[in-house]
Amino acid sequence: MVEIAPGAVPSPNIWNSPRVYEIENRAVDPDGVLAPTMRAIRPWAGATLLDLGCGTGFHLPFFAEEAAKVVGIEPHAGLAAAARRRVADIPNVTVRVGAAQALPLPDASIDVVHVRWAYFFGPGCEPGLAELERVVRRGGAAFIIDNDATRSTFGGWFRRGLPSYDPDAVERFWTRRGFSREPLMIRWSFDSREDLAAVLRIEFPEDLAATFLREHQGLDVDYAVNLWWRCY
Repeated sequence: MVEIAPGAVPSPNIWNSPRVYEIENRAVDPDGVLAPTMRAIRPWAGATLLDLGCGTGFHLPFFAEEAAKVVGIEPHAGLAAAARRRVADIPNVTVRVGAAQALPLPDASIDVVHVRWAYFFGPGCEPGLAELERVVRRGGAAFIIDNDATRSTFGGWFRRGLPSYDPDAVERFWTRRGFSREPLMIRWSFDSREDLAAVLRIEFPEDLAATFLREHQGLDVDYAVNLWWRCY
């Protein structure tokens, strides 16, 4: 049985289908919108960066190109093991098993935090945010990339897949906790319709995934996100 860090909230897409999620990761943001937006707020060159909910470590090599040290933390031990294999030859990266609400890190040890579509975050994640308060140094920053359900093709799909989602409540939550919002438009870009179909099936129920595939032509999907950020 795979070890799971206590308190972790399951992430059904990557936990159950890591190979397909790898396809999704490769499809996200081919125009490179996210990274320069984050760098303009708080660069990570020479810094210690935490990739929280790092999964199989897809983003770790990218951050390691500039950061002095990169720490990946992932609650699913099997995914963490895959991340370690991915960065085995990168000396400034370490991967640990842990949950956002109990980070295996010393106080004031992190300069920049990157969190991307981690199911822990949003209303109810106060213990995890308290841990960020503990581990981020003064002058550091946290970046949380989340879906913007108010616009774009993917945003419409997200609302249909999760009609109870309340974007206004989510915005109030982050604003009350001192985060600012940078609305961005990125896209998915796939190599084939088969890849798009596979990713839709891990993100949505089967019937909705089939409907979205019929409704949407081509290999690209416009995708609105919110970059929530806070300096400490």
